[in-house]
Amino acid sequence: MFLTQEIIRKKRDKQALNQAEIAEFVRGISDGSVSEGQVAAFAMAVFFNDMSLDERVAMTLAQRDSGQVLAWQALNLPGPVIDKHSTGGVGDLTSLLLGPMVAACGGFVPMISGRGLGHTGGTLDKLASIPGYNVIPETQAFQRVVKDVGVAIIGQTAELAPADKRIYAIRDVTATVESVAMITASILSKKLAAGLSGLVMDVKVGSGAFMPTYDKSLELARSIVDVGNGAGMKTSAVLTDMNQSLAPCAGNALEVQCAIDYLTGRSRPARLHEVNLALAARMLVIGGLADNDAQARIKLNQVLDSGAAAERFARMVVALGGPADLLEAPERHLARAPVTLPVTAAHAGVIDLIDCRGLGLAVVELGGGRRRPDDSIDYAVGLTDLAELGRRVEAGQPIALVHARDAQSAQLAATAVQRAYSVGATGATLPPSVYSHVD
Repeated sequence: MFLTQEIIRKKRDKQALNQAEIAEFVRGISDGSVSEGQVAAFAMAVFFNDMSLDERVAMTLAQRDSGQVLAWQALNLPGPVIDKHSTGGVGDLTSLLLGPMVAACGGFVPMISGRGLGHTGGTLDKLASIPGYNVIPETQAFQRVVKDVGVAIIGQTAELAPADKRIYAIRDVTATVESVAMITASILSKKLAAGLSGLVMDVKVGSGAFMPTYDKSLELARSIVDVGNGAGMKTSAVLTDMNQSLAPCAGNALEVQCAIDYLTGRSRPARLHEVNLALAARMLVIGGLADNDAQARIKLNQVLDSGAAAERFARMVVALGGPADLLEAPERHLARAPVTLPVTAAHAGVIDLIDCRGLGLAVVELGGGRRRPDDSIDYAVGLTDLAELGRRVEAGQPIALVHARDAQSAQLAATAVQRAYSVGATGATLPPSVYSHVD
């Protein structure tokens, strides 16, 4: 018998908790015997005193076991069950691309994604902009789509890691969200509950990133890799840049259009392509579908050029209730905003700094994101034609295009976008799209 307050006291006094104590505490979170105040006290103790690797693994596994854990063995899948997760960013639509690409290479990708909150766009909101697409199917239907198509991207159900949902809600209102130990357990418990054999983590760096500095991003990447592997799931991380929008657009239906253009070969923006290939290649390697990154990239480019990846995306959309002709006629199905307004450079020079978070917040202000979890979303609005760092512009030259519901919100967004761009005389050193790998 464990006394909840004694577990909190041990962590408060910088003593290590054992696996049984952590499991008991998380069980109490699930069944309600641990109060909201006790969860808050525990989270604050962890925030200040941290957790060892063993404690982080125990916390992750306890949260995983608080609900349903998907099993794939009975389906006799002829390939590895692998996934990718991102810390979130602006114009980051890689999930829509690499899921179908990895599936076309022989992987099985049961991707359970989140909705956007704050300045970051959520994969789930992008897919919800496709008419008819069911983002929360029954578990049996989800597993059937993964088996038949190789990929299904859906939202978290109430059955997966329910303890994490309660812990996160309390962390969110008690200023303890930034704890690397608890971020790690939150992310990995959901991924382990999805029954993965391998995970690639995309940790963002820069002005639009969740973590405030490169060192904190690296710390999170290292924690996720060590805990993921410690919990029995092959885990690798890639640190990628978020000092500017990853794709030249931000907004839900606009990013789906960009994904369709990429998969069908109409347009493959260079930075998006580089980051996408880096992540997808790691997935193939940890899944045993390629011996190394070079071999993986050859396979990935083949399924792009042959149309096999686009076909998987189209099949996933249909299997989850979306239109059969989305790739052929996206304009028939994806919402379009009635007002467009170019944003122009105030003076000539070279774009040397972009407040990426500011761009994300401009999309939120247009109605394309959420301030609170229960906010509704306008899928049509957003930004396109976003100019990149290092580009030379003339005064009055467009640096972005706003897509808005009305003229007033378009003008407000244009002002915000203009404020997010800094144009200097000579430009600055461009950040790499991919910083490093953590294995």
